[in-house]
Amino acid sequence: MAEHIGQRIAARRRARRMTQADLAREAHVSLSMVKACERGVRTPGASTLEAIAAALAVDASRLDTAYTGTSRRVHAALPAISAAIAGYEFALDPPQGPLSRIHSEVDAAVEWRLAAQYGLIASQAPRLLEEALAHLHRADRRCEAARLVVAAARAADAVAYKYGAHDLSARLIDVMRWAAVEVDDPVMSATVAYVQAETFLAARAHRAGQAVLERALDVTPVPRDDLSAATLGALHMRTAVVAARAADPDAAYGHLSEARRLADRIPEDIYLGTAFGPSSVRIHEVALAVSLGRDHIGRALDVARDWSPGDGIPAERRSGFWIEVARAQLWSGNPDEAFESLRTARRHAPQHVRQHPWAREDIGTIRRLKRADAASLTAYAEWIGAV
Repeated sequence: MAEHIGQRIAARRRARRMTQADLAREAHVSLSMVKACERGVRTPGASTLEAIAAALAVDASRLDTAYTGTSRRVHAALPAISAAIAGYEFALDPPQGPLSRIHSEVDAAVEWRLAAQYGLIASQAPRLLEEALAHLHRADRRCEAARLVVAAARAADAVAYKYGAHDLSARLIDVMRWAAVEVDDPVMSATVAYVQAETFLAARAHRAGQAVLERALDVTPVPRDDLSAATLGALHMRTAVVAARAADPDAAYGHLSEARRLADRIPEDIYLGTAFGPSSVRIHEVALAVSLGRDHIGRALDVARDWSPGDGIPAERRSGFWIEVARAQLWSGNPDEAFESLRTARRHAPQHVRQHPWAREDIGTIRRLKRADAASLTAYAEWIGAV
C-alpha cells in the first residue's frame, strides 16, 4: 500500500509542477520524509498524510483510499486539549524545554492553522498549551510567553470551533483573554477580541457581538506602526462581518471602509497570526455582502468577477472566499458556477471546506437542482457529508 500511496503523491506533485523540496516546504515535513514516502520506503502517518495532501490541494483520501479522515482523530484529541487548559491560572509543572523551542513549535502550529491542517494541530495542541502556560507562569520574558499562550490557544480554538466544540472554543478564548490581561498588552487584547467574535457567531448573537467588538475598537490605541495598524484594521474587518450578520449595513460598510483605509498603508502580511492587507479586506467585502443577504450579492459577484486571492493569502482564507462566492452564485441562479467555486475552495483547503456548514448546505442544494450531473455532484456531496 505504501508504494501506491507514494506513487499517488509523486503523480500529484508532478501534476502541480512541484519539486520534492517544494512539497516538503509546503507540507512542513522533511525532504527525506517526502522522498521516502514516494519511494514506498515509508508509509506516511495520518498527520503527515494530511499535511502532504493539504500541500497538494487534495483530500487525503485521494492519496490513500483507506484513509478515514481527520474527524475521528480530532474528536479524540478534544478531551486532552480541555485537560491542558483546566488549570490555566495556576503554575503546575515546570517547562520541559527552552522558550525558543516552544516558540518555533507554536509558530509551526500557526502555519498549520492558516493552512487549515486541523489534524496536525489536534495532535500537538495539548502539549503546546501545557508548555506555553508553564513558560508564562515562570518566564522573565512574560510578554513573549503570553503571546505564545495566545497563539497556541488560538490554534487549538480553530480545531474546536470548526469541529463544533463551541464550549471548549469559548474556554480557549478565555485563556487568550487571561494571557493578554496578564501582560497588559492592548494590541494583544485587540487580537483576542477578533477571535472572540467566534463565540457570538456560533451563538448567532450578532447584535451582542457587534457591541462587544465596537467596545474593543474604542479602547484599541491609535496605530503607531504596521502591527498596531493591522491589528486595528483586522478588528474593523471582523466587526464589519458581524455587523452585517446583525443586519446593520451602515455600520458594516463603515467598518469595512475603516479597514480599507488602514490596509492601504501597510503591505499584505500575517500580523499576530491574522492576515491583513488590501487582499484580506477585499475577501471580507465578499463575506460582508453575502452576510447581508441576497439584496447585496451583486457586490460579491462584482469582486469575484475581476479578482481572486493569490497564493500569498493563507489557504483557509482563500477557501473561505470561494465558499462565500459560491453562495452568491447560487443565490443569483448559477448553480454550475457555484459548484465550480466549491471545487476551487476544496483545492485550496479541503479540511476547511469539509467542516464548513455553508459548503455542505450549498452542495446539497446544487445537487437537487442539477440531477443531470449527479455523478460528480454526488461524489462531492458524499465527500463533504451532505448525503
